[in-house]
Amino acid sequence: MEESDGKLFIVSTPIGNLGDMTYRAIETLKNVPMIAAEDTRHSRRLMSHYDISTPLISYYEHNRFTRIPKIIDHLNSGKDLAVITDAGTPGISDPAYKLIREAIANDIIIEAIPGASALLAALVSSGLPTDRFIFEGFLPPKKGRKGRINQVKDEPATLIYYESPKRIQRTLKQLLEELGDRPAVVARELTKIYEEIKRGTLSELLSYFTTKPPKGECVILVGKDDPNVYFKENNINQHH
Repeated sequence: MEESDGKLFIVSTPIGNLGDMTYRAIETLKNVPMIAAEDTRHSRRLMSHYDISTPLISYYEHNRFTRIPKIIDHLNSGKDLAVITDAGTPGISDPAYKLIREAIANDIIIEAIPGASALLAALVSSGLPTDRFIFEGFLPPKKGRKGRINQVKDEPATLIYYESPKRIQRTLKQLLEELGDRPAVVARELTKIYEEIKRGTLSELLSYFTTKPPKGECVILVGKDDPNVYFKENNINQHH
């Protein structure tokens, strides 16, 4: 590749607490000529907090076909570009993957600026085994949910799902039906004021969140069916 080609920076941003931003991430966002953001209105709060005045363009699932060629042209003209998501690490359950593939096809250098990720924050604080885990992202909203769950049913690993608060009861119920009453954890509002981590079994978590519907994005983690992985009784009612 030519030395004049731009570089694509994959920049992780906070998942809630604005303090979870690395020095390198701030420096990169200040120095690039343009930032592609999933939601420019949402990202302006972060930009304002760190006094970053770099121009923003939107890049999300539904405008990616028109936006990717423009971003690639920008990079091919020798200018760097940073991509950020609404929260956490770009490419994890968001459309950055397609952009990264296209950049690779154009011999553009990709550089990741590591940082916050709800997936890892939830896993390491869950108390479930971390030696092997499977990230399943969001289950399909309608069809194919049970099939997806059953694909990983026999894996001896911690299963991790992202879920919206309005679907949490439905998902916990389906996980219980397909996997049995396994040890599980729901982490929500991670890094924020009302952070909550509930540990128990799938049936206990379903019961808890049926009486107390959650707010904020949730991470569901399901442990393998192993006596050593289950939590002590009444853990669900303890405060985090």
